[in-house]
Amino acid sequence: MAKVVVIGGSGLIGSKVVAKLTEHGHEAVAASPNSGVNTITGEGLVETLSGAQVVVDVSNSPSFAPDDVMDFFTTSTRNLIAAARNAGVGHYVALTVVGTNRPNVIPYFAAKSAQEELIRESGLPYSIIHATQFFEFIGGIAGVSGNGDAVHLPGNLVQPIAAEDVATAVARTAVGDPLNADIEIAGPEVMGLDEMVGRGLSFRGDGREVVTDPSAEYFGAHMEERTLMPVGGVRQFETTLEEWLPANPPR
Repeated sequence: MAKVVVIGGSGLIGSKVVAKLTEHGHEAVAASPNSGVNTITGEGLVETLSGAQVVVDVSNSPSFAPDDVMDFFTTSTRNLIAAARNAGVGHYVALTVVGTNRPNVIPYFAAKSAQEELIRESGLPYSIIHATQFFEFIGGIAGVSGNGDAVHLPGNLVQPIAAEDVATAVARTAVGDPLNADIEIAGPEVMGLDEMVGRGLSFRGDGREVVTDPSAEYFGAHMEERTLMPVGGVRQFETTLEEWLPANPPR
């Protein structure tokens, strides 16, 4: 069985990945600043990666400001690559977002794209997993897109996925052979971003109206209709929004 260090192991995806790996007999180590591992300063990386066969990076930037998010992902990834190389890690797995590998003007995507390129050029065996938008993002998207009693969103297409399914994909990839390639994962349904948020708010009795607004920005940027959509060869999971909503009350 493998020792797998999960960077961001206390977060939404990381905690699920740790649980799945542990359930299957692997030594899964949840690494985060709370556990004394800081990928920005390098604190705790050498000790935590000692003896690890796999490192999984599902960490996220605490700030989405353009300069902050770029600095987080490039600094963190450089430090993690150096530590993984020194520890003899044989598989570097990273979770990223569908859409980073096509033209767009989203600062967060630019930072993730820079992270991905550092991994590809590192010389380490790797697997990069691009996931579509999570169902768990519904509340957050509504929050940043709200204007009083209305939520303004474009109708850009999405194929959203449950965090549980994302964690399954990450855990399976971590204990498999390195792909030395990128893969995309998605849920089973295609819908508009406005529809996804509207269905979520309606189910939860949230009275805010979702207004379909082609001029609305998504996290500070305009997108093409299919920026957030996977392309050919996507690995599709089965959980639908209708199934997910009643099992996941708002936090």
